[in-house]
Amino acid sequence: MTTKNHPHALVEMDAKGIATLTIKDAGVLNLLGSPVMDGLLAALDELRNEADVRTVILTGGSDRAFVAGADIAEMAKLNDETGQRFISKLRDLCNAVRHFPVPVIARIPNWCLGGGMELALACDLRICADHAQFGMPEVKVGIPSVIHAALLPRLIGGANSDWMLLTGELIDAAKAKAWGLVNDAVPMERLDERVRGLAENFAALGPAVIRQQKRLLRAWEVSSIDASIEASVAEFGAAFSTGEPQKFMREFLERKRAEPKPDARAAGPLGGAAPVSNLPG
Repeated sequence: MTTKNHPHALVEMDAKGIATLTIKDAGVLNLLGSPVMDGLLAALDELRNEADVRTVILTGGSDRAFVAGADIAEMAKLNDETGQRFISKLRDLCNAVRHFPVPVIARIPNWCLGGGMELALACDLRICADHAQFGMPEVKVGIPSVIHAALLPRLIGGANSDWMLLTGELIDAAKAKAWGLVNDAVPMERLDERVRGLAENFAALGPAVIRQQKRLLRAWEVSSIDASIEASVAEFGAAFSTGEPQKFMREFLERKRAEPKPDARAAGPLGGAAPVSNLPG
């Protein structure tokens, strides 16, 4: 396990390449003020250059929240010019997560609000405790939801996005899962197990292909369907230059050959052997 401390950010990476990025010294609600965002940006910038990193778990230092929003005490003093600087820093932080070269998992133990929800939206997967609360309450303090709130309609649809952004009301974990805002909601005592399991799944994949797939997902968001399909032909071919398809396909075929051959009791309805899936698992 390697550990690197940054102001307001702690990075721990194990031998499997699973990195945990923890927001620290940001209060019990892990609020995003300018110093906290600076620390997280520095940590992400350093971590993205680590060749061995396979996935990142993003979490708060306190389980009272994932992030309960931006620091209102700081925002209350902003004007037009300083407001644009502040929100640009949050935009840069969310972009650093969204375009990080490997998958980022948001571990959400409780409150996920405003700028914190935008940070969660920038992650590739969102796993929450089943008592977590979500909201975009910016309109209630006189500001619009901006920057990565723009990701909401493609995740939860226009009607649900309108409701969250215009009313500023909260939704619970069950509704967040039903709407597609989070990938899973589990009891708090299972949260770390669920997040860790996903991280280990990513770590077991080829490091080149997982980076390639995430890059493609981001590219598809800004490209037409036809252009995405055409560009992916070359991407498919390029995968074979890494050696990963040869390795994983060989291992798959070896496992299949080692499996017991079906006997008469496993015959299909017309007397032939029951079909065996070509897919792992």
